[in-house]
Amino acid sequence: MNSKKQGTKAVWGGQSELFYQGATQVPIVNSVTFGYDNVDDWFDVAIGKKEGHIYSRNTNPTVAVFEEKVRVLENAEAATSFSTGMAGISNTLSTFLSQGDRVVSIKDTYGGTSIIFLEFLPKHGIEVTLCDTANHEEIEAEVKKGCKMLYLETPTNPTLKILNLKRLIKSAHEVGALVVVDNTFATPINQQPLELAADIVLHSATKYLGGHSDAMGGVACGNKDLIQQIFHYREINGASLHANTAYMLLRGIQTLELRVLRQNENAMKLAEHLEKHNKIEQVFYPGLKSHSGHKIASEQMTGFGGVLAFSIKGDFENVKVFLNSLELAHLAASLGSVSTLIGPPKVTSHVEATVKERKQLGIPENLIRCAVGIENIEDIIADFDKALLKI
Repeated sequence: MNSKKQGTKAVWGGQSELFYQGATQVPIVNSVTFGYDNVDDWFDVAIGKKEGHIYSRNTNPTVAVFEEKVRVLENAEAATSFSTGMAGISNTLSTFLSQGDRVVSIKDTYGGTSIIFLEFLPKHGIEVTLCDTANHEEIEAEVKKGCKMLYLETPTNPTLKILNLKRLIKSAHEVGALVVVDNTFATPINQQPLELAADIVLHSATKYLGGHSDAMGGVACGNKDLIQQIFHYREINGASLHANTAYMLLRGIQTLELRVLRQNENAMKLAEHLEKHNKIEQVFYPGLKSHSGHKIASEQMTGFGGVLAFSIKGDFENVKVFLNSLELAHLAASLGSVSTLIGPPKVTSHVEATVKERKQLGIPENLIRCAVGIENIEDIIADFDKALLKI
């Protein structure tokens, strides 16, 4: 399956065989527990000698197919899933970091991740260093001082900064650090960090993998040893993905390539249009040649993604006038849906942060994040233009 194209993997990954009674689609197995005819077989499954399932907090047949599909898409050795994307992030950090360890990351991580770095990890005696995202030299210098983990996002949320993964991963591995990359924004269609030597890739499956804003989940991919450690932490701490949700995420992934390619195209057209608009201060999208990370993004990504951000001239009142005048886009948090979702970071990605903290992160109050859907982009552009006229 690894030799196949991504669109084929999205459809067939984990589903190359017929299921119960010849079903071509993955059955939803809601059983909490699984029985055996004899104790010997039960024991062999319990110790991993034979394949099978014992208790759905640990593993489940429907969930296993979801994990396999994402594993195939990321060309990983193994994958394990979680009830939410944040569960995937927190479980991964908790698996590998303990008192006295040091983690290096960037200031532009997702708001929930930032809270873990700023509030939760220090309580457990874990040193956290957050670097200027645009300063690769600073990141490398901090890594060289020694760390257990380098945690990265690219493109970043919400200002779409781009990190040179190959360069930073090399620096981390020189000091024996694990490299974890949140690949939610890019998706396996646009970027594959494991191919650039990252150790672990994370996804909020709630976003592009599911694609319809109706199912929450998370997933981690990497080599078998690392994923087994994360799985062990997750199975005991209980942030398990439910079979019903796994089925919905599986159904969404089958159209992942189709959706992402359309969203790449739509976001580029919208970004180019907004960049020329006289009421727009700045557009943040790595597909634009004016973007500071365009060259790196062109080298390590096959598409620039469906998320862009832009700042409107004036104060937050102008932001409200624009947003309240839109007809097609949902004023809502999240991203990766078939419909366009839009909102300011102060109520979406960085609602937990104060005005001062957002300013320190380089997020102005007049910034708007837009996750473009699969609509006809001409209609979205017309809707935006009409709303901008109200300012």
